[in-house]
Amino acid sequence: MLSKFKELKDKATMPNMDESTMLKVLDWGYEKALTGGMGVDSIDELANNFRNGEGSLVDKANRLIRWQNTKAATTGFVSGLGGIITLPVAIPANISVVIFMQIRMIASIAALGGYDVRDDRVKTLVYACLTGNAVSEIMKQAGIQIGNKMASSFIQKYVTREILNAINKAVGFRLITKAGQTGVVNLGKMVPFVGGVIGGSFDAMTTNYIGNTARKVFIEEKTLEELEK
Repeated sequence: MLSKFKELKDKATMPNMDESTMLKVLDWGYEKALTGGMGVDSIDELANNFRNGEGSLVDKANRLIRWQNTKAATTGFVSGLGGIITLPVAIPANISVVIFMQIRMIASIAALGGYDVRDDRVKTLVYACLTGNAVSEIMKQAGIQIGNKMASSFIQKYVTREILNAINKAVGFRLITKAGQTGVVNLGKMVPFVGGVIGGSFDAMTTNYIGNTARKVFIEEKTLEELEK
């Protein structure tokens, strides 16, 4: 098993990947998550599965996160993605599956909170959530200072294409450089809980970390300062 993990990890190293290429990958994952198919619920369908349950929106979001952590970890779910993981750019299939699952989870939480996941502003916030609590730093780098509720303030005030492009670029750079100063993206460091794809189960702590960020942004609507805590 260890030798197989090393082999897959080495194959997943992707030098010379820039922000533009990363954004193509994210856009691909988002589009696939919107449409679903091949036995995989779309963003709206996944959100609806939890919308009618008991409890507050926070409770429902937490159940969605826990479900994603357990259901998506099964071999059958991963292998069942089939043709969904065919990317238009060069990237290992293992990573493409993880990106798809992450985006789908975050966007479903946004839909659960009542946001239009087909709105480019919402899509940008979904991408930002992929970086965890670095979302606040990314927003500030783009020149945004939000003292009110995060998601609603962003949707209402910061709607220019220039701002969206700046945030998307910052997200792409953040994901690429997660691996370190070399900018090399590898299977173990590029995106959270990717090791679980290989091992058969996702890292619950990392899954919750990303899911909790999305819940704070779209359900609890924390401010930038509160997201840093």
